[in-house]
Amino acid sequence: MTAQRSNRTSLCSSLSAGLIQLRSRRAVQTWVTVLLLLFVGVPAVHAHQFTPGYLEINIQAGGTAEIVWKVPLVKGRRMNITPALPESCQALTPPATYALSNAVLERWTVDCGTTGLAGETITIDGLETTQTDVLVRLLFADGRTTTTRLSPNETSFVVPETLSRFAVAKTYLQLGVEHILSGFDHLLFILTLLIIRLGVGPTAGREAEVIGTKGESGSSKALQRRRIWRLLITLTAFTIAHSITLALSVLGYVDVPSAPIEAIIALSIVFVGAEIIYSRQGRPSLIERQPWLVAFIFGLLHGLGFAGALSEIGLPESAIPMALFSFNVGVELGQVAFDAVVLLLLWGVSRLRIRWPMWTWQAPAYAIGSLAAFWCFQRVAAFW
Repeated sequence: MTAQRSNRTSLCSSLSAGLIQLRSRRAVQTWVTVLLLLFVGVPAVHAHQFTPGYLEINIQAGGTAEIVWKVPLVKGRRMNITPALPESCQALTPPATYALSNAVLERWTVDCGTTGLAGETITIDGLETTQTDVLVRLLFADGRTTTTRLSPNETSFVVPETLSRFAVAKTYLQLGVEHILSGFDHLLFILTLLIIRLGVGPTAGREAEVIGTKGESGSSKALQRRRIWRLLITLTAFTIAHSITLALSVLGYVDVPSAPIEAIIALSIVFVGAEIIYSRQGRPSLIERQPWLVAFIFGLLHGLGFAGALSEIGLPESAIPMALFSFNVGVELGQVAFDAVVLLLLWGVSRLRIRWPMWTWQAPAYAIGSLAAFWCFQRVAAFW
């Protein structure tokens, strides 16, 4: 009987071990598959798909105008969009074409007659079939400027008789929101800050044990207030930092090549992704001790990334402060919207009465870190 029980125990142990091993293999296979799909799909998804077209019309005295037209390249081919000027504008010179790294630049001169462009319609033909925008900037002979953003849903606009700073503010505010929401690397960095500062995961309750024994309700509220306060400080430090370098770079006080900055930004996401693992393991880390300092330092780098995108668009010379301020406000509004969505999702998950396995909270860190590492290698390889 003893031998039979021993055999049964051994058999059950073998079956349990086999089942655990099978589950582990399935989990590993699942995440390997996810990462492979992630890497296969990444080349088609860039961290910044913010390359709008640009049309500048510099109107001179007498009705002549100098045209600057920048067309983005998609996979090395020129995008099929063309500016359509009013019929009263006749070409005086043929377009001179210049090849840029990610676009084609054309310059030519037209004569729009004595009536000029006021009240006339400017259209971008073919824009409705694309997924890009075109920034149209008009410079008048008396020094006035106006900037308008055209999109696939709105491919034309009427040149206003009178100009206002509100139009500039509205245009660059929209551009700021779109830039942050299309900058997946910036969003991933913010996401890692949220995960770390909110202490989401199976070990999130460790900090509650340290607060004290004032009662479950009191300690829970104190923990929530403490986490929210730390999160606000961290996000504020990130905002102040990227605002500083964005302004300094756009105004010409700082000039740093964009390619190395983009690679370092990806590397910063790898660093913060690793911090998620360290925080779950209870290991002291820099971002746990000084979260605002880490956010501030990396915020300086991200601000230079914002400036690189803004330099590709250009700023109206007569309204640089307004355009810069509006773009920065747009970035902040987009960031706040992203934070709100993430916080709402995390709150919903926290309301579920489920004991999540440890690997479910490690998976986001490894996924974020793997994607950021791929971006880093991809951007470094682009140096040559």
